[in-house]
Amino acid sequence: MTQPRLDVWLAADRNVTRHAARTMIDAGLVTVNGRRGRPGQRVHDNDVIVVADAAGVGAGRAQPLRPPGPPLHIVYEDEWLAVIDKPAGVVVHRAPGHASGTLADAIIARGTTWSLLGGEERPGIVHRLDRGTSGLLVVAKTEAAHRALAAQLRDRTLGRDYWAIVRGGFREETGTIDAPIGRHPRERKRMAVVDGGRDAITDFRVVERLSGMSVVDVTLRSGRTHQIRVHLSYIGHPVIGDAVYGRAEPGLDRPALHAMQLRLCHPADGTTRVFESPVPVELLEFRDARR
Repeated sequence: MTQPRLDVWLAADRNVTRHAARTMIDAGLVTVNGRRGRPGQRVHDNDVIVVADAAGVGAGRAQPLRPPGPPLHIVYEDEWLAVIDKPAGVVVHRAPGHASGTLADAIIARGTTWSLLGGEERPGIVHRLDRGTSGLLVVAKTEAAHRALAAQLRDRTLGRDYWAIVRGGFREETGTIDAPIGRHPRERKRMAVVDGGRDAITDFRVVERLSGMSVVDVTLRSGRTHQIRVHLSYIGHPVIGDAVYGRAEPGLDRPALHAMQLRLCHPADGTTRVFESPVPVELLEFRDARR
């Protein structure tokens, strides 16, 4: 009988996808007879296979120690997932120009086992928030939880509500922005409403009218990169303090955008869970000064 590949054997043994198994092997978390495993090597009956805790991501590689990352504010945690309240200014995972000090670094340093479905540099990360946006995001501890939450993100049942201060006033009380989003045709680091972009829908409700500004609640029906910022700028109401899609604002060193509520169906029991984060003090003070 043909002996199975290590990645196939590991996927069956741990009840994970083959992609997740390969990610664990590539991260150096799997040894065979005391040696680092290779995804395509064959597994024999007498082999001794050891799988390290996923908190040791990268431990089998010769690389500098990772900085611990920023402090984590965990709103809720169980054996399946954790809900984190991210401060403004923190990047969610490593990217060009952000090699350390990310939320992912803090997650790894915490020492808990996290899902590796997104790769070793994105442990447990199901969705992300922009660097300047504060508020709630969910991270998965198991591959099963990660798959379930990612499915909710795809079918738009993972609810995400935001609080924002935007430029200008509205005639309407509520509205929906339905416009496709893709890469900006000339500035590749920016997104834009473009023909042929991916479908994107954003709902908004005016909460308060200020002098030259408005406070709005925003709900995502899709999850495109920079979606809220792009859509609000597209209709002429960019987020205050957003220097990329609007302009910088004196007295505010971040976009006035906060992920205030997260709704999800828990992967373990199917119950609906709702988590909330208070609007940061600096945004409330900025609003109050302009009433």
